[in-house]
Amino acid sequence: MKNFITLLFLVSGILLHAQTQEQNKKLDSLFDRIDAKDLAMGSISIFSNGKEAYTRSIGYLDLANQTPANSNTAYRIGSVTKTFTAVVIMQLIEEGKLEAGTRLSAYFPQVPNSDKITVEHLLRHQSGLFNITDDEDFRQWMLSPQSREAMLKRMLKNGTLFMPAEKTEYSNTNYLLLSYIAEGIEVKRYAEIVKQRIIDKLALKNTFYGGKIVPEKNQARSYAHTENGWELTPETDMSVPIGAGAMVSTPADLNKFYWNLFEGNLLSRASLDKMKTIEDGMGIGLMKLPLEEYEVYGHGGGIDGFSSVVVHFPQEKITAAFTSNGSFYQIHNLLIGTLKIIMGQDYELPETSPTIELQPEALEKYLGTYSSPDLPMKINIYREDLTLIAKATGQSPIHLNAVGEDIFKEEQLMLKLTFFPAEDKMLLEQGGQKAELRRE
Repeated sequence: MKNFITLLFLVSGILLHAQTQEQNKKLDSLFDRIDAKDLAMGSISIFSNGKEAYTRSIGYLDLANQTPANSNTAYRIGSVTKTFTAVVIMQLIEEGKLEAGTRLSAYFPQVPNSDKITVEHLLRHQSGLFNITDDEDFRQWMLSPQSREAMLKRMLKNGTLFMPAEKTEYSNTNYLLLSYIAEGIEVKRYAEIVKQRIIDKLALKNTFYGGKIVPEKNQARSYAHTENGWELTPETDMSVPIGAGAMVSTPADLNKFYWNLFEGNLLSRASLDKMKTIEDGMGIGLMKLPLEEYEVYGHGGGIDGFSSVVVHFPQEKITAAFTSNGSFYQIHNLLIGTLKIIMGQDYELPETSPTIELQPEALEKYLGTYSSPDLPMKINIYREDLTLIAKATGQSPIHLNAVGEDIFKEEQLMLKLTFFPAEDKMLLEQGGQKAELRRE
């Protein structure tokens, strides 16, 4: 019997190894196609039970010097930073240094509605505070160092959009304020707090608070895809986003962070459960992502030309992260394809619907900001040359293809937008779900 059990485990191990090899071949094939068509640059890592099972890098961290990206190349991760900030705040709450119900007025009484806004409202994007990165002059000041006083002044200028807890609407302002609160409690800079509480504890060797990008230190520059190919993008000064988007990391480090978070090595089970509790589509530093029958949590981010996404499957013990410094092909598409391969599902790059080329003036009637009381984010529709683009608050832009009169699609995301210009509305369809949005 003992020999039989040993043989059974041996055979199971061989089969599992063969299955993993086959999956890795499919993953290589997927990324080979993306790389060959020059659709994206970046790195991916997949963990199974806390150990890396697959890694791949494509493209360059520095195009000018033709320096290839590698598994230790560090990328700005944008709003994935919010998971780090949420963990810090939840730790402070566990330690009795802060309460979820603490009013913002205890720290920043000058902010509108501060006597009604709680820490939990900030964590869940329910404060009603204007998203500071939507400031009309944002692109003029985002490249220069900013003081806390200057940032607060802009928050006061833009005011509020709704009463606290009235609804959920993504706003970077919330996590900026949470950063300032943590700094006030700990009497340390945000960078030091995250280093002490998360980075050092988990030995994340390639994760740090961002600064001026140094390619010679294996830090990626970011690029935008244009008619002339990849073009270098300007660098946001990291004094601007702080805990809303200033961290730099690698896919492997992000996987390690998420794995330890969900294994209870950073927070109590009760705190993690609270982070996972979804209200109006939003958790605390986490979102629950729609992927067929699976339970999956994660967060995405975008800053300058960088995009990132990290997800964790608690039941399957799978964690996956992708960081990009240039993409003409949505990284969410890559992640969906990757996850389907991991889960043993059939996956091929789908054939796209025949597209229609429209002139710039024909796209003008669709432009504007659309919102719905049923969605936590607004969607900005704008154009770049002959391409219509959709950008949800805090998310990466999505390039749309015209497939019919007033109909646009992004096949990989299973996204369909139907416009009704005369009625100032738009129908969003994705993954079997529908939502009607009105133009503001």
